[in-house]
Amino acid sequence: MPLQPLEFRVESLEQRVTQLEQLPGRIDDLTSQVSQLRTEMRGEFSAVRGEMAEQGAALRAEMAAQGAALRGELGAQMRVLHEDLVSRLALLQEGQSPRRKQTRRTRKKS
Repeated sequence: MPLQPLEFRVESLEQRVTQLEQLPGRIDDLTSQVSQLRTEMRGEFSAVRGEMAEQGAALRAEMAAQGAALRGELGAQMRVLHEDLVSRLALLQEGQSPRRKQTRRTRKKS
């Protein structure tokens, strides 16, 4: 009977050694997969950065065009409105007589 446990132990050790012998190959495979993943991710991240830069440039160009359009159209309208307001204020001031400044004495009498 004592031989059977010894045989069992030897078989168990052989299985473990076989599994351990396979580890370097599995680690090499895993290393190459990680390396390939890094290469692919580097390429994808680079592509994403490129797309973001293009979209950013397009957005800045669109914003500049909108700003120029607003300054052109609205700027002219705002200048006309400003000139109209200034002329109306001038007309209002012409119609009013100048006010006397109140001193402390004139305020107390009121």
